[in-house]
Amino acid sequence: MEDVVVGPLDLAARVDEALAVQALAFGLTDDEVGVRRHIVLRHLAGPGTRALGATTPAGRLVGFVYGMPNDRTQWWSTVVEPYLRRAGHVEWLDNAFVITELHVHPDYQKRGIGRELITRITDGAEEPRSILSAIDTESPARALYRSLGYRDLARHVLFPSAPSPYVVMGAPLPLRRR
Repeated sequence: MEDVVVGPLDLAARVDEALAVQALAFGLTDDEVGVRRHIVLRHLAGPGTRALGATTPAGRLVGFVYGMPNDRTQWWSTVVEPYLRRAGHVEWLDNAFVITELHVHPDYQKRGIGRELITRITDGAEEPRSILSAIDTESPARALYRSLGYRDLARHVLFPSAPSPYVVMGAPLPLRRR
């Protein structure tokens, strides 16, 4: 089995490879990938945005994570804010590092790659906490986030055009280690 190395990722240069991983891991259509490509490139222009990749010795990208300090004017933050406010957790939008995307190719899941990606990127954050959104179902991703110290802050969050409800989760930094 190939060894996978986690390190800095020039996401702008490898956005199509990253989105191919996301499409497989998340079941995206070509149209959805096209929309997300523009979103990723826009995010990368923001202050403090960072990315890490998981690559094989041959250089194949098999996982990635990117995130940024939360900005309450960003679309994601404006959508989740009323849900967090109703749940009594709106303060989590301040001084938080957002995990924007975290995906591992299905053939490489359950090897600790997602754990390494998220812990390494948050270890570099200056903010005291991290927030993210995930599909509101019991999944391996939710189990991973819980094992790292994330807890549910708001459930049944509806994003425009998303077919399923989401949950917003938050954790103090640094993330919990096993």
